[in-house]
Amino acid sequence: MRAATKIVGVLLPVCFALNGCFDQPSRQTEATPNTPDIAELEIQRWTPIKQDGQFESWVLLATDGNNQLPDRLAAGPNGLWLMDSAGEPVGQAYAGRFAGLDARPFGQGLLTATLDTVRDQPMLVTWDAGQQGYSAPTWLPTTPYPVESLCFYADQQRHLYLFLVGEEGSGQQWLVAHEERLLATPKLMRTLHLPVGAKQCAVNDQLGRLFINEEDIGVWAYPANPETNGERAIVDLVQPYGGLTKDAPGLAASADGVVILDGKANLHRYTATAEGWQAAPPQKTSELQKPERLAARTSEVLELLIADDANLHLYQAELAPGQLAQSEPAIVEVPAQAQTLPVPHSGDAADDPAIWVNPSDASQSRILGTDKRGGLGVYNLDGQQLQYLPVGRINNVDLRDGFSLNGETVSLAVASNRDSNSLELFSIGSGDAEVRGLGRIPVPLNEIYGLCMAKGKDGDIYAIANDKDGRFVQYLMEEDQGQVNASLVREFSTATQPEGCVADDQRERLFIGEEGVGVWSLSSDPQQATEMSQVISVDGPLHADVEGMAIFESEQPYLVLSSQGNDSYLVLDAEPPYQLRGAFRVGINVESGIDGVSETDGLEVSSMSFGSAWPNGMLVVQDGRKRMPEGNQNFKMIAWHEIAEALNLP
Repeated sequence: MRAATKIVGVLLPVCFALNGCFDQPSRQTEATPNTPDIAELEIQRWTPIKQDGQFESWVLLATDGNNQLPDRLAAGPNGLWLMDSAGEPVGQAYAGRFAGLDARPFGQGLLTATLDTVRDQPMLVTWDAGQQGYSAPTWLPTTPYPVESLCFYADQQRHLYLFLVGEEGSGQQWLVAHEERLLATPKLMRTLHLPVGAKQCAVNDQLGRLFINEEDIGVWAYPANPETNGERAIVDLVQPYGGLTKDAPGLAASADGVVILDGKANLHRYTATAEGWQAAPPQKTSELQKPERLAARTSEVLELLIADDANLHLYQAELAPGQLAQSEPAIVEVPAQAQTLPVPHSGDAADDPAIWVNPSDASQSRILGTDKRGGLGVYNLDGQQLQYLPVGRINNVDLRDGFSLNGETVSLAVASNRDSNSLELFSIGSGDAEVRGLGRIPVPLNEIYGLCMAKGKDGDIYAIANDKDGRFVQYLMEEDQGQVNASLVREFSTATQPEGCVADDQRERLFIGEEGVGVWSLSSDPQQATEMSQVISVDGPLHADVEGMAIFESEQPYLVLSSQGNDSYLVLDAEPPYQLRGAFRVGINVESGIDGVSETDGLEVSSMSFGSAWPNGMLVVQDGRKRMPEGNQNFKMIAWHEIAEALNLP
C-alpha cells in the first residue's frame, strides 16, 4: 500500500531537478514510493441517450434531493444539454458552441458557467426549473488569454465567485452573484498568478480551497477567499517526488477534500487534515486509455463520472462519501459604507488612520491616514483625498484636541516618522479643517515604530512612541514660544516587538499591543507605575499579529482590536475584566462596490454622530489588500451601528 501523503516544512530539491518548475511553496509533499500493486476501481460504462455530438465537459449536478432538477449537464459544440441519470435530455438544449463547464443550484434552478468558443468569452446563464427554460446570458469580459477551465466558489456569506484559469499562468476571480441574485455586471475581485501549465480547477467550498493542476508537476491548493494572499500548498506531486504517476488531467472536490485522476488512469483521494493532505491508497482504472476529465458529486456516496479522450467513452464509479470537511467557524461580517482613495504608493503602504472631529460640523470631519512609503493623506467622510503631505515614511498617527498654539486652540496630531526617527507634528484648525505641518522632534530610539497619544485629566497632552526592540518613550507636548516642545516624562518596555497602542483618556488607562503575545494595560499617567497587566493573549480568539487598537467612548466603553492573523476584529469591554463581546470581519458591500478588508494594521473608532450615515459613530480600518478592483491599499469606513447590531452589544 502507498504511504500516506503528509505536508512537511522542508522543501525537497524538486525545483532544482525540474529546472525551477515552481515558486517555493510554504509546505511540501513528502515523496512517496512507486507502488505497483494498486487495487482496481470498479467502473461502469455509461452512454447518454443523446449521442449526436461530442461533449467537451460534464457536471454532476447537486440536486439536494430536488427531483425537479436534472441529474447532469454537458457542454460541447452542439450546445448545453441537461440530462437525467439515464442520459435522456431534459428540455431543449441551449444552442451554441461551448467548452469548460461548472454549474450550481441557484434559486429554483441552476446557474451555469461556460466558455462560448465562438465569441471566446465566458458566459453565465440560468435555467429555471419551473419555466423549463434558460435566461438571457450574462457575459464576462473577454480575457487577454485563452481560458482553459472555470469553476464556481460559494463562501459562507452566500457570495458566489467564478474562477477563470488561463494559459501562461493567468487567471481571474469574479464576483458573479450574492444571495442567489445574479449581478447585472460581474465584478473582478483579483487577478491570479497560477502555474504556467495549469489546465484544470476544482473548488471545495467547505474548505475554501481552489485546486489547480500543473502539467508535469502536480496539484496545488490555494485559498479561495479573494481577501487572502494566494499562498499555495502542494497536495501531491508527480513521481518520483510524489504519488501521481503522470500529470493530473482530472480534478474534482469531494466532501472531505479532493479527488485526482492522473494521466495513467489512477484515481487518488486526499483528505484535509490539520497537518496537510492525507492520501488514501490509489485505485487504478485499467479500462481507461486516455483519462481526460473527472466530475464528482457527493450524496449518499461519492459519484464519479470519468471521460476517456481516446474513445470518447464515459464511465461511472462510486466511492464511500467521506466525512464532510469541517469549515472554519463563521465569523459575522459587516460591510463598509465608504472607502478612501487608495494611497499613492504601491505595496505595503497604508497603515494607520486617525479621526479628527470637526467641532462646528461633524459631517465635515477628516480622516488622517498614513502612507508609510511617503506621507500623510487627509480625506473627507466620502473618502475623497483633500490633502497629501509628503513628509516621509510615517507609520502611526494619532491626535488630541485642545492644544494651545500661538494663542489659538488647535488639534495636535503626531506621527512616527521612520525616515527621520522622530515625532512628526501637525496642527488642525477648527476654522478651515486644514492639516498643517509643524516640523519634527527627534527621539532617542533606534527605530521608531508605533505611536499613540493621551490626554490627562488636567489637560496635558502626551505622545507615546515605541521601538521594535520593545522600548516605549512618553513625551509631554507643550508650546514653547510658538513652537511645539516635547519633554521626556517616562520610559518602559515590553519583552518583544510592540506597535499598536491606545489611551483611554477618561480612565487614564493605556493599552499596548505586543504583536506576537497579546494586549497589556497600564496607567497612562506618567507619575504612576509602569507595571502591566494582561488584557488578552493571542492563544484564543486574538490571532497574531496584534495590530491596531482604539477606544469606543460611550456609557459602556469598548476596546476594539485588529486580529491580523485571521483578518478579524475583536470588541472587548474597556474596563476590567475586559469581557470579550464578540468578533467580526468587514465583508463585501456588493451594492456599493466596496471590497472586504484583510490584514489590517491600524484602526480608529469614534462614537460621535457624523450624520445620517454614521449616527452612532464609525470605525476606520486599514485594508491590507485592495480588491474589486485591485489597487493600492486604502482605508475603509464602517458604521458603528452595523457592528453593534451584529454583535448584539449592550
